[in-house]
Amino acid sequence: MQHPQSQLFQPITINGLTVPHRLWVAPMCMYSSVDGQPGDWHIAHYGSFAIGRAGLIMTEATSVSPEGRISPDDAGLWNDEHTKGWRRVVEVVHGMNSLIGMQLSHAGRKASTALPTRGRGYVPPAEGGWVTVGPTDLPYEPFAAPVALDHDGIAKVIKNFRDAACRAVEAGFDLVEVHAAHGYLLGQFLSPTSNTRTDEYGKDNAGRTRLLREVVEAVREVIPAEMPLVVRLSATEWVVGGVTVDDTIEVIRGLVGVDLISVSSGGNSPGQHIVPGPGYQQPLSRKIRAEVDIPVGVAGLITSPQQAEAAIVTGDTDIVFAARQFLREPNFALRAAAELGGELEWVWQYNKAKYWNSIP
Repeated sequence: MQHPQSQLFQPITINGLTVPHRLWVAPMCMYSSVDGQPGDWHIAHYGSFAIGRAGLIMTEATSVSPEGRISPDDAGLWNDEHTKGWRRVVEVVHGMNSLIGMQLSHAGRKASTALPTRGRGYVPPAEGGWVTVGPTDLPYEPFAAPVALDHDGIAKVIKNFRDAACRAVEAGFDLVEVHAAHGYLLGQFLSPTSNTRTDEYGKDNAGRTRLLREVVEAVREVIPAEMPLVVRLSATEWVVGGVTVDDTIEVIRGLVGVDLISVSSGGNSPGQHIVPGPGYQQPLSRKIRAEVDIPVGVAGLITSPQQAEAAIVTGDTDIVFAARQFLREPNFALRAAAELGGELEWVWQYNKAKYWNSIP
């Protein structure tokens, strides 16, 4: 059957990296690390997407410090043993001719929470958790109140991101993403609902965006000039008085050295009101893409090849990030290419399955 040329399966160059197509694996927490260390699970997990020929694979939110983990079981990149562990993952992915990016994160006041299978409540220090930090001592209800970061604490956060970015380069990752979405620490600083500071890291838009700008500058300084730097943002908080898409556009315009914006939304307020549906975040990416001069990617209930193709064709986004669909179907990109007429090379070990009418 002849197909029109698929736009989803056209290559894209981000800074110095050319990616073979635009259907990428979104970051997804796995809660499967011990003391932050990636292990055999991570090799199998990310390797499955490489076999399935995803355009690029993003890691889960990987903490830049022990206290930045979402849960005690989260992955990290704050020491050299983590670098060795992640290098094993990168080598497996690269060995199958695929690409992988590192998402660097700090959960701030939303840290020290239990696994989803245990209710996601706050884990106190007596039970293996820790005291959390935030822009102020305002808690994310019903979690414990954080300790407000002082200037030394802020400097430490910036250094932690810088050092983790160095380790990501050493481990061989193809790009680095700074996670400033979903109500984690950098997003907490961006929002007037969580950042009521009166110093130079709060008070007004310039103050609330300062930490993100300084983190981006620190990361950009230590990664290669040709390596893409991505920032993930919650384009809107879905609450009255919170960050709006227009605010996010202004944030992006103030960032220097960023090559791609990954668009998501929400996560900073338990009072948010989201009505999810297929592609529900694409109106946000569409508006951002029309207003800024760097590429954007978007996630959000994108579950079929045709839906992903339409997101590119209509100009909603430059990159489609899929999450749960890749968990359901690690070969999602291969199926999408078959249905849309894209050209993807299968790993040779699976060639017998490429054609439905092949003879055993």
